Amino acid sequence: MGLFQKLAHFLGVRKKEVNVLVVGLNNSGKTTVVNSFKNEENQTNEIVPTVGFSVERFQNQSLLFTAFDMSGHGRYRDLWEHYYKDCHGIIFVIDSSDRLRLVVVKEELDLLLQHPDICQKRAPILFFANKMDCKDSLSSVKIAAALGLDKIMDKPWHIAASNAITGEGLQEGVEWLTQQIREMLSVRS
Repeated sequence: MGLFQKLAHFLGVRKKEVNVLVVGLNNSGKTTVVNSFKNEENQTNEIVPTVGFSVERFQNQSLLFTAFDMSGHGRYRDLWEHYYKDCHGIIFVIDSSDRLRLVVVKEELDLLLQHPDICQKRAPILFFANKMDCKDSLSSVKIAAALGLDKIMDKPWHIAASNAITGEGLQEGVEWLTQQIREMLSVRS
């Protein structure tokens, strides 16, 4: 541990590290969302589909996020549950222009919410209604209604309209998530 880290640790200004799970169907924009939160010098210009999962780090305010960017392909969705126990929050990315697969999104969300490692904690869930720039995209209000988000009573949730390519809506969402996780951590302390 370097001198600065020791001093920061001693003064209690060290950043808290938290784990967030980034989930959603394939091609919803999860990796692009995570990429936009990284420092400019660490951002990737070419986004390729995630196979299995990838781990990325970014910070917001006093939190250092470790984001587990999970593949949304059907054969990899079973991996999600192996990361539920240690997550402090969830970012669920939805392709708001993919009306046909909204039923599949709801099924995956229901499975997530019913999992014992999720239903027993108040981990906040941030929904990004992504790809709002597409012609046939549904509004975040219509997506929230289609997914039955109003029935989630046991944990905080928020839905933000977003465009991961331009960054529109992303900062608002991550600010909400940061605040929720900070409140959750202060209650535990």
